[in-house]
Amino acid sequence: MTPIVAPTPTSRLRRLRRSAALRALAQENTLSVNDLIWPVFVRDGVALREPISSMPGVERLSVDLVVKAAEDAASLGIPAICLFPYTDPSLKTETCEEAWNPDNLANRAIRAIKAAVPEIAVMTDIALDPYNANGHDGLVRDGIILNDETVEALVKMALVQAECGADILGPSDMMDGRIGAMRAALERAGHKDVAILSYAAKYASAFYGPFRDAVGATGALKGDKKTYQMNPANSDEAMRLIARDLAEGADMVMVKPGMPYLDICHRAKSTFGAPTYAYQVSGEYAMIKAAALNGWIDGEKAMLESLMAFRRAGCDGVLTYFAPEVARILRRG
Repeated sequence: MTPIVAPTPTSRLRRLRRSAALRALAQENTLSVNDLIWPVFVRDGVALREPISSMPGVERLSVDLVVKAAEDAASLGIPAICLFPYTDPSLKTETCEEAWNPDNLANRAIRAIKAAVPEIAVMTDIALDPYNANGHDGLVRDGIILNDETVEALVKMALVQAECGADILGPSDMMDGRIGAMRAALERAGHKDVAILSYAAKYASAFYGPFRDAVGATGALKGDKKTYQMNPANSDEAMRLIARDLAEGADMVMVKPGMPYLDICHRAKSTFGAPTYAYQVSGEYAMIKAAALNGWIDGEKAMLESLMAFRRAGCDGVLTYFAPEVARILRRG
């Protein structure tokens, strides 16, 4: 569409910016609580809150407090909560069996939340890094990340999470073929209504550092993840990955990280029209929080502006650690 704009003074584009009322009438995008998914970190224990130093305001919560967080989220109208476990290092192995243990930390949290707050959607993470002694998202042999063997493990993980009551599975591993394998296994097992939100375009980014602190993976990681996560220089490859995951049965797709990849968000939504999400990752959150705490920016305004950027780029929603704070702001109008 080519805009038709008359010359000044016939056209004065500032006319529609003159007052709050006119700006509201001309606003093209909106931010709603319905656009939010809240990532939370769960740890073992009872009545435990553990601050994460690199993510001011974010804590690891024991299962009982994660249930309370889910109740609070539901009361604010947040539609979904996403679980990330902080696994006891003694349970991490090279074969990652804890990943599909029905009584692992994440699965206990799923069951507890669905029992207490059945109306909230529970999203999970599917990748082996929380359970892997090597810190990688996949099984490792002789320094090589194994694709097909990892997919088999991820399928077992997905089936157990679905059985525990997960509403949305979030494969974040970036192995080839995992969406098709999971979708087929879910259908065979009778979990036909469980949704898959694929981390379809997940980049090998420098913005994940605080998250790795939060899940205890920082010291465990051997090497890097560049053989399976995307090259930040690539854009067309992201479209191929998204097309493949949708063809294999993904219901929704995600771009991760968020703000440095708004071009990918826009291309994904424009090209495929599928439900498209972004993850405003830990490094993005930490930068805004740190700058706000130092008085360098207005934290509330920067937070809201950053989230509106995702909506403007075409995202249907955002995973953001700001979710409860944003929900409260939106509630007060």
